[in-house]
Amino acid sequence: MFHPRFSHPSAHVTAAVASIAALGMLLAGCGTSGGTGSPSAQGSSSTATTSVITVNNVEPSANLLPGNTNDMASWKVVTQLFEGLVTFSDDGELIYAEAESITPNSDASQYTITLRDGLRFSDGQKITAQTYAKAWSFAANAANGQLGAAIFSTIQGYDALQDTNGGNDAQLSGLKVVDDHTLQVTLNAPDSSFPYKVGDVAFLPIPESAYADANAFGEHPIGNGPYMLKQWNHDSSIQLVPNPKYTGPRTPKNGGVTFELYTDVQTAYADVESGNLDVIDTIPTSALATYQHENGIQAFNKPGPAFRSFTIPQKLKHFSGEEGRLRRAAISHAVNRANIIEKVMYGTATVATDFTAPTIAGYSKSLKGADVLDYNTETARKLWSQADAISPWSGTFRLAYSADSGDKQRVEGITNSIKNALGIDAQPYIIPTQKELSSAIHDRTINAAFLQGLQSDYPYPEGYLMQAYDSSAADGKGLNNGDYKSTAFDKLIDDAARQTNVDDAISYYHQAEEVLFKDLPVIPLWYANVTAAAGEHVQHVGFNYMGVPKYNVNHEVMAYGSNCER
Repeated sequence: MFHPRFSHPSAHVTAAVASIAALGMLLAGCGTSGGTGSPSAQGSSSTATTSVITVNNVEPSANLLPGNTNDMASWKVVTQLFEGLVTFSDDGELIYAEAESITPNSDASQYTITLRDGLRFSDGQKITAQTYAKAWSFAANAANGQLGAAIFSTIQGYDALQDTNGGNDAQLSGLKVVDDHTLQVTLNAPDSSFPYKVGDVAFLPIPESAYADANAFGEHPIGNGPYMLKQWNHDSSIQLVPNPKYTGPRTPKNGGVTFELYTDVQTAYADVESGNLDVIDTIPTSALATYQHENGIQAFNKPGPAFRSFTIPQKLKHFSGEEGRLRRAAISHAVNRANIIEKVMYGTATVATDFTAPTIAGYSKSLKGADVLDYNTETARKLWSQADAISPWSGTFRLAYSADSGDKQRVEGITNSIKNALGIDAQPYIIPTQKELSSAIHDRTINAAFLQGLQSDYPYPEGYLMQAYDSSAADGKGLNNGDYKSTAFDKLIDDAARQTNVDDAISYYHQAEEVLFKDLPVIPLWYANVTAAAGEHVQHVGFNYMGVPKYNVNHEVMAYGSNCER
C-alpha cells in the first residue's frame, strides 16, 4: 500500500514550484541595505539579518492572490508571503508546515486536517480551519475567476461552484469545519495524492480582510509566510521584509528579499556580473556558452524537473480533428530537439521522453507512442502531406514567446527546424512581455502556438498531467491553455487518482500519457536544467528536489564574503 510519509518540520525545508525556472534561494548577501558581516563557513544569523537579498523577476501578470497565481513571476513572491499546510524536503518528502497532521480514512476519500496552535497572519488575524475552508472555496468558485480553480475539482461540491454568475461567497460542500483546529475534507473519489496536492500555491490561506475587495488585497496582500510585502513598485521592484509573526519552518535568515523587475534577462545577468544583483535564476541564451567559465560569478547547471513544450490550441486553424492530429505529429517529428539543445542551449537541457520530468515518480523513457518525438524529416513530410489531402495548408505557423523571457534563440531554433523539415513558413511571434503573453493566452486571443513550461508544486505525476491536460483544467480554469479535452484521458486520470498503491497509480498515468502522445495537445521539447548564477559574495547556494534554489531555510549556509561593497 502506498501511504504518504508525514513528518514534523525540520530545519531543512522548502516550498516547491508551479511553473518553469523558479527561484528560492537559501542565502545571505550584501544586498541593498549595506550589510557588513564577516565571512564564515557556518554563517551568522546576526550578520545575515542585516542584509537584503536582491534577485531577478519580471512584473507579475496578475495580483498577488494565491488562488489567482499561474505564472512564475507571481509564484516567486506569493510563496514568500504565504505559508500552507505542507512543504517538501530536498528529496521530495512531505513535511508539515501549518498542519499538525493530515489523516486519510480507509480508502483515502476523506481527510482530517489538524492545524498547529498559534497560527496568525502578519497583521495578527488568527488562522483557523474556517480560514482554510473559506480560502479554498473562494479560489474554487468560478464566480471569483481564480486561475487556480481547477486544483480543487476533486473536492466534493466543486461542480456546484462552477457557475460564473453564482454567488461569490458560496462554499465547497466537501469542507466541514469541525473546530478551529480541525478541517474535514470529503473528496469526490479516493485520492492518495491529496496530502501532496495541498502543497499547491492555490491552497494557501488568505485572511478575512481579503474578501471585501480581492483585487485590492492582491495589490497589498497580508500573508502568513516568512516575509511581508513592504512595497510593490510596478515594473520596478517588489520589496519583502521578514514577518515577525511567522512560526513555520522557513524562518528568514536575512533582512529581506527585493525582486528587481526586468524586461530583459540579459540586463539582469549583466547586473549579477557587475555586483548590482545578488542572484539570477535563469541564464540568457547569449551567455549559456560562457557563463560557467565567467570570473566574478558562481555558475550553476544542474538537472531539473522543468518540462518545456509548446501548445497548439485546439481551435487553431488546421489543427483540429484528423487533420490536426497529423499536423501535430508532423511538427513534432520536424523539431530537432537534440541539435537545439547542443547548439543553442549548450547542453543545459535534456530531450523530453514523456510529459512529466526525470525527478518525478513514474518518469519513463519507454512509453508507447513516444517515438513521435524522434526527429525524422521524412516522416514529418509524409504526415504533413496526408494532412494536406484533408485540407491544404495555408498561412504561417507562428510560435509565440515573450521578449522578456530569454527564449528568442530557442524559439528561432524550433521554427527554423520546422521550416526546414516541412518546407513551410514558420516564424517566431514576439510579444513584448510575459504579462501580455499570459493575458493573450488566458483570454484565448493568442491565435498562435505558444511556448509553455510546467513544473508541479508537488512531487506527484498528477501535478504535471491532470493540471495541464484534464478537461476540468480547460476553458481558463487551470493550466490546460490549449483547451484539450479527451474523455479517454480524463478517465485514466480519474482511475489513477483512485489507486492507493503508487505503482498502480503510475500504471494509469502511463496509459494517460500514451493518449497524449496520440493527440499531442502540446509538443514536448525538453526538460530544462537549473541554470543560475550568483555573486561571489553569496555562498553555499543549494537546490531542492524540484531543482529550485533554496531561500532561507538552514542558518548553516548563511555565510557570505567580506568583500561586499557595491
